[in-house]
Amino acid sequence: MEPEEFDSAVLRQFVLAFKKGKLKPIVKSQPVPKNNKGPVKVVVGKTFDTIVMDPKNDVLIEFYAPWCGHCKKLEPVYTELGKKYKNEKNLVIAKMDATANDVMSDRYKVEGFPTIYFAPRDKKNNPIKFEGGDRDLEHLSKFIEEHATKLSRTKEEL
Repeated sequence: MEPEEFDSAVLRQFVLAFKKGKLKPIVKSQPVPKNNKGPVKVVVGKTFDTIVMDPKNDVLIEFYAPWCGHCKKLEPVYTELGKKYKNEKNLVIAKMDATANDVMSDRYKVEGFPTIYFAPRDKKNNPIKFEGGDRDLEHLSKFIEEHATKLSRTKEEL
């Protein structure tokens, strides 16, 4: 509730709208990026549902803080990861500044930075947290290959 003027009538209207389920949550969100064509898609509060929760795609999402040293160290590795999988039609490599945007699902708990989840296209409400491995290209790639629902085969594998 963000009223310009606050009195009992405004509060009453708010409570009635809440009971009827007519309220929309206030979502903390950076502006939606105009150009989101890079190897790593930028997710903001307002695009979390359309990108991360999209049932057509597997999504690897990194929640980061711009001031975090570990996140800064991961940035070039994560960009390289995005480039490696850029031709995969059903896989999105994404990142979200968790200090400037609300995470729109309580299944994605961010308790430290960076936090990385894999959201399989058929199990969006059961994301898999990346834990225990080095945050390098090899381990992140292995994590994706392990959990992806649909990857095209590379020439090396054939």
